[in-house]
Amino acid sequence: MLNRRTVLTTSAAGALVAALPAAAQNRKDAMVLGMTLEPTGLDPTVSAAASIAEVTLYSIYETLTKIQPDGRVVPLLAESWDVSPDLKTYTFRLRRDVKFHNGEPFNAQTVKFAFERAGGEKSTNKDKRTFANLSVQAVDDYTVVLLNKEIDPDLPFALGQATAIIVEPKSVDTNAAKPVGTGPYQLESYNKGAALWLRKWAAYRNPAASKLSRIGFRFISDPAAQAAALLAGDVDAFPRIATRMVAQFKGNPQFQTILAGSRAKTILAFNHRRGPLKDVRVRRAILAAIDRKAVIDGAADGFGTPIGSHYVPGAPGYVDTTGVNPFDLEKAKKLMAESGIKTPIELTMTLPPPPYARQGGEVITAQLAKIGINVKTQNVEWAQWLSGTYGGGFNFDLSIVSHVEPFDLNNYAKPDYYWGYDSKEYRALYDKLMATGNLAERNKLLGDVQRFLAQDAANGFLYQPQFPTIAKKNVKGLWTALPIFANDLGALSWG
Repeated sequence: MLNRRTVLTTSAAGALVAALPAAAQNRKDAMVLGMTLEPTGLDPTVSAAASIAEVTLYSIYETLTKIQPDGRVVPLLAESWDVSPDLKTYTFRLRRDVKFHNGEPFNAQTVKFAFERAGGEKSTNKDKRTFANLSVQAVDDYTVVLLNKEIDPDLPFALGQATAIIVEPKSVDTNAAKPVGTGPYQLESYNKGAALWLRKWAAYRNPAASKLSRIGFRFISDPAAQAAALLAGDVDAFPRIATRMVAQFKGNPQFQTILAGSRAKTILAFNHRRGPLKDVRVRRAILAAIDRKAVIDGAADGFGTPIGSHYVPGAPGYVDTTGVNPFDLEKAKKLMAESGIKTPIELTMTLPPPPYARQGGEVITAQLAKIGINVKTQNVEWAQWLSGTYGGGFNFDLSIVSHVEPFDLNNYAKPDYYWGYDSKEYRALYDKLMATGNLAERNKLLGDVQRFLAQDAANGFLYQPQFPTIAKKNVKGLWTALPIFANDLGALSWG
């Protein structure tokens, strides 16, 4: 049932779509996707925002490998690859029929440039460590050898993520606004704050790889407006729509609902540089005061699975650590008393725009008040969160965010990462993991890593989210699982 707010947002959505190009409204050969967060730029190698990959990965830019919805890794710009027995040398054989949008050739030298740039001293790539550990050799125009300092069986997976896009050297300084890649789509127009359009690139090596001529994105953060845009026909599919909007589409024959699992971890991030949060007893008290089920219900409308560490069910080597810091209010009060820190403690929780963060913040604020921690919530826009919380400002005590990267335990080995976790014991354990090639031993060490983070209450580990997508019933090609955050635009079509 539409309420007054929904009617108003529907009218606003209709006004916006009327201002878009005429072809956008006749979408037999086009499609419009909704997005909660607008990308902060269009170069995923310089910013950590997952929304950049949602627009650009596999569409504008391509990678050596491609990750499938089921997590398999298949060739993309590389035709094939071999791995040495010690898992440290990778030989990639490259496609010969590839060029960039600006006409420049794709070859081994561009791969070498892209990876050395990603791992260079001035790199802001969030996977800088991965690339800094690689020595890149261009054997000939179409053969690249990667020598890895660490043992990383997941390297082919990492090379299919947005941080590993192959960029064209002449265009790197302007990619954030004028992206140049080798993919099947190019940027057509970008009305910041409203919509972005991609058009099919006529010179792409395989025209049949993309079925739609144009694909648009509309940026809608308000949950009611998201639903209104779908109901009004202004958006054809809304991947990762606000969870509270899902119920109203159930049973509606005009729409389909897809519930996609993920490797994401929704956490209450601690700034370890701040007073009471330096004390492990306070951190453990916070975890003991949090009823994860109530958080999942309040923040994600039940679409989630509790976690006890920075790792999720279904990932290799997963162990259940939810029993390390279970919900126990009396234990939480006892830990606070043992810390000797006088209550009430005043903390600020900085919350980015996604509904799960804002809704989850309300639930956790109420829970922490019961143990003498008074939390003041501060809502910020995504760009503010990236600069003030994540990107070096570190101006926060607590924050709620979903970390969507599948393999990101390395972030706890970076003392300068935004949460400032600094543990010599953890770094030694992680280094041991990255020096181990035996699968059984690696899985054991992965379990040790998970337990260490749980016992040290390195962050407030909350839940593994399940992301819903609402789409018109005849939209085809949407991912039904999310091993990474991406929209495989080439697979989309009308059924």
